[in-house]
Amino acid sequence: MVVMSQAYWQAVRSTGHDLPTDRPLDELTAELVEMLGHPDPQLREDLAYPVLTTWLQRGVYDELLAGLGDGLLPGLQLGLGEEGDASVVRRSYSALLLAEVVDRDNATQLLTSEAVLGWGDAATSWFVREADHRGWIPEVGWAHAIAHGADLLAALARSRHFGPLELTVLLDVVADRVLTPTAHAWRHGEDDRLAHAVMTLLHRDALDLDLVEPWLARLGAGLQPPRTRGHLTTEWPTPAARNTSAFLRALHLQLALGSGTEQPAHRADLILAVLDQIRAESPWLYRS
Repeated sequence: MVVMSQAYWQAVRSTGHDLPTDRPLDELTAELVEMLGHPDPQLREDLAYPVLTTWLQRGVYDELLAGLGDGLLPGLQLGLGEEGDASVVRRSYSALLLAEVVDRDNATQLLTSEAVLGWGDAATSWFVREADHRGWIPEVGWAHAIAHGADLLAALARSRHFGPLELTVLLDVVADRVLTPTAHAWRHGEDDRLAHAVMTLLHRDALDLDLVEPWLARLGAGLQPPRTRGHLTTEWPTPAARNTSAFLRALHLQLALGSGTEQPAHRADLILAVLDQIRAESPWLYRS
């Protein structure tokens, strides 16, 4: 059905993504959401995603926003736990579009806390369980589940429905994601996107430094190799340790250079706390 409708959606794109009048919106939306998981990047990235995001920004879904978000949740579970197949595309792009839905509520304040917090539960459950870390898949294009998940966390961190408790959960989810063992070393900007999500959260100025510092120490502990009688027992760093190191460096850079129009509270203390973990990774290299 999707392949047969490619010409239809190309015609929609040629109009500047105007809403068609020849088919019901729910039917159009269901087809577009299915296309988010298509292995052909032309259908997924050039047609389905731009059409849906344009309609979101134009307010087409404002009265249906809760239903649209709910309709994306099954896509987060499709094939979850699998690695190496194309199912990751549906999960990843469902997360990316859900981020757009949350940000639409951030701009318009149309949704209830119950709806957004429910999406947050589903999103974080998916993110920590996602096993496919591939950024790019030959012939398929961007998979980017880690990066798109980070974008979804950033949208949730901006939400007025997320208070200190929920923001603390997001911090823990980031640490869980970074520290979870994996065979994949990130190389497509995943560390930068996750650091940006944390910066978005820190800009809320809702969490005390006494809470963030132990979180950083937990990440720093993931940089320390296991030793037996003083010598290494395995090759180091593992991909997860390498990802953790890259994430901490990305977070330090964004704190140092600034991310957003204002700096988070305790910025100087946060920079020092991150540097402590970076130094501890290679104490022979950095002076205290």
